[in-house]
Amino acid sequence: MEGTEHVVRTDACIVQRDFTVLLEVGHPGFERAREQLGMYSELVKTPAAFHTYRITPLSLWNAAALGWNADQVITSLELVSRWNVPAALIQDVRRIMDQYGKLKLHSEADHTRMRLYSEDERLLDELSGLKSIAAFRMERKDAHELLLPGEQRGLLKRELTRLGYPVLDYVGYREGTKLSFDWRSNDPGDHSERFALRSYQREAVDAFEGSEGMGGSGLLVLPCGAGKTVIGMAVLERLQCECLILTSNTTSVRQWIQEIQDKTTITSEQIGEYSGQKKQVKPVTVATYQILTHRKSKDADFTHIKLLSERQWGLIIYDEVHLLPAPVFRATADIQATRRLGLTATLVREDGCEQDVFSLIGPKLYDMPWKKLEQQGWIADVQCQEIRIPFSPELRSNYLQAEVKHQFRLAAENPAKVRVVKRLLERHRDLPALVIGQYLDQLELIAREIEAPLISGTMSQQERIKWFSAFRRGEIKTIVVSKVANFAVDLPDAAVALEISGSFGSRQEEAQRLGRILRPKAGENKAYFYALVSEDSKEQEFALNRQMFLVEQGYEYAIVHENE
Repeated sequence: MEGTEHVVRTDACIVQRDFTVLLEVGHPGFERAREQLGMYSELVKTPAAFHTYRITPLSLWNAAALGWNADQVITSLELVSRWNVPAALIQDVRRIMDQYGKLKLHSEADHTRMRLYSEDERLLDELSGLKSIAAFRMERKDAHELLLPGEQRGLLKRELTRLGYPVLDYVGYREGTKLSFDWRSNDPGDHSERFALRSYQREAVDAFEGSEGMGGSGLLVLPCGAGKTVIGMAVLERLQCECLILTSNTTSVRQWIQEIQDKTTITSEQIGEYSGQKKQVKPVTVATYQILTHRKSKDADFTHIKLLSERQWGLIIYDEVHLLPAPVFRATADIQATRRLGLTATLVREDGCEQDVFSLIGPKLYDMPWKKLEQQGWIADVQCQEIRIPFSPELRSNYLQAEVKHQFRLAAENPAKVRVVKRLLERHRDLPALVIGQYLDQLELIAREIEAPLISGTMSQQERIKWFSAFRRGEIKTIVVSKVANFAVDLPDAAVALEISGSFGSRQEEAQRLGRILRPKAGENKAYFYALVSEDSKEQEFALNRQMFLVEQGYEYAIVHENE
């Protein structure tokens, strides 16, 4: 945990009573202040002069899980603030952070029941009187403890988090069925030289293993290209147990399986694929979120949810946890006795379910800043540009007359983008490039114009793999991809990304798309990300929100006007 002991005093921020912090962009202390604010607050707006951060209970609890206390947060605010920090805000920060850990869960000796413990007798009295807590029918053991059945562990944690009292869970986890394996050797001729983790990957594994009050359950946050799959395998290697891995799509399922086979001694007979194509349940099973949430009708039970309890899993890995479908949270509440590891590049969720991730998967246990990994050479140095493209007079007229709900798509599909795509591809003609978009008609047009393959959801998995493999081998320099490439597609040599359209203001999507080109590159280790937007349009407005997470990570978008 990076505390405040090495922070130089700046006056870059205006700290306000309403939990917002304004950070002056042009201030000499901007970078230092931004690094501090990112530990306990969330970026919400990025206008030119001041960035706006908001301190929330969840951001403070995640800070607490990383080892921060109220005094450190307050000291940090005082060090970056231009004026005195409001006294009422200081009181609220103390109150909110004090709520973290006021409640603790322990197991009874027979393991069928749990004890909810608090030193604050009045808090238990107050909670017991609430209708939502009374529904758990807990038994008062004494002034400081309530007893409840073990199967209510997840639901209780979620409700208490909602009420503002995140629980420290000391109940522990079942070991799961043992699975003995080792890392493979990097050199087939030298069995003493096994696969080695990078230093930050070891730190992430240690953080998951040794977190106070949460050991064995939580989130590891690292950028795309940082080796989150390797970290997941390293946690499994420490635990030596059977494991269920849940990920976003079939391409990712097969990448996990390939990585496990390449880097560990787990055999192909011990690894199962559970997807739309195959239904294998093995000691290590890799499944898609989609198959887990499949049901025959809206009112039917989830067909494959039993996979979560099919074997004695010792670990469940949630890859791309920010994509975890909301229906899975109910099931996740029921499997609190299994260790849970969430891997993600961003905690941002567009559905507002961050608290459910916190209470049911676990808090943030490790967070590696993107720019820090870039400085160390582990990911590429990416230059970002937003290219603003004018409408033709005819399209401008159509845009202004269109209903508001249609304006975004009209702007996104601006035909003038084709010319810009061609120019940028010519500028980087020696580099592998991705053209990424949202709308199939637009992508089909671009693919024809630049004579490149289009990979979309309508293409078979086998066909997708063929084109991705050809791209990796350098047989084709450019591919056009729909949303299927937003997540968990391993294209390590891609060095240019042209984003021609996207999902409105999705910060999550922008981060994942930039992530496609983050793998380290030979030579200067540089990559290029271009966001093409129609000037003075809804698309330009949404672009500001899309870029917010990456701006928080330290990326800057140079604005270029196409008619200049």
